[in-house]
Formats: sequence, structure tokens, C-alpha cells
Amino acid sequence: MVRTSSPRRLRLLTALLACLVVFAAPATAAASAGPKGQLKVHATVDKSVVKVNEKVKIKGGLDVLSGKGGGHDAAGGLEPVLVQSLQAGVWVNVSTGWCRPNGGFNLSVSFDLAASLSLRVFHPETDLYASAYSGVFSLVVT
Repeated sequence: MVRTSSPRRLRLLTALLACLVVFAAPATAAASAGPKGQLKVHATVDKSVVKVNEKVKIKGGLDVLSGKGGGHDAAGGLEPVLVQSLQAGVWVNVSTGWCRPNGGFNLSVSFDLAASLSLRVFHPETDLYASAYSGVFSLVVT
């Protein structure tokens, strides 16, 4: 006679394996992540007043302050930079670009409506660097 596992034993074994996966995976990921590098984001707008649908350039850069690789990604990778607008107390992404650590970026944005805007450039957290954002600057769209 062939003996099979009872459904109760199978459920218990499955639950134990699931717990092992749930608890082991984050610990492994956290151990390999290590400390993240620190960045300083700086940005300026080329004009403070523009017309509706007129493109405005936002120039800036990512300066590495500390962390992995002495400021250079071994793969020469690019880091994301987002132009954000403050709308009803929430920062909303309006444009996306890329920048090398210790490098510069040049982004163009335009707006469809007349408004007075508060903008900033944001670098979200990545595998190598912590999140950072620039100072806030104003743009008037007429």
C-alpha cells in the first residue's frame, strides 16, 4: 500500500515554506543593498515668466555627496529626475528625465493653462542613491 501525506500535513508544510520565503527574501535584499549614496539636486529655470504652451528649460545637476562607488555608478547608469509641480499641497510629476551622477540635465516643460506654479526637481530613491530634491522655484504662465 502506498501512503500519501494527509491534507493537513501538506497544508502545514506549505505554510512553513511560505513563511520561510516571506521572512528570508527581505533579509537577503536588505543585506545586499547596503547604505545608499547621498545626492544634492540643484535646478534653475531659464525664464520666470512664459506664455501658455511656451517651452521653458530647467537646467541642473546631481552632485554626489557620499556613498557607493565614490559617486560613479560602475555601469555608467543614469539616475531619474522628475520635474514636479505643487498642486493642492501635493507634488505632482509633470516631466521625467535622466542624469548621470555628478552630471547635468536639461529638461523642457510647457503648460496649457495660465497659472503661477511652484516647481522643484526630484530624484526618487534608487538602488544606489537615496531620494533628494532641489529648492523650490516659481514659474508664471500667462
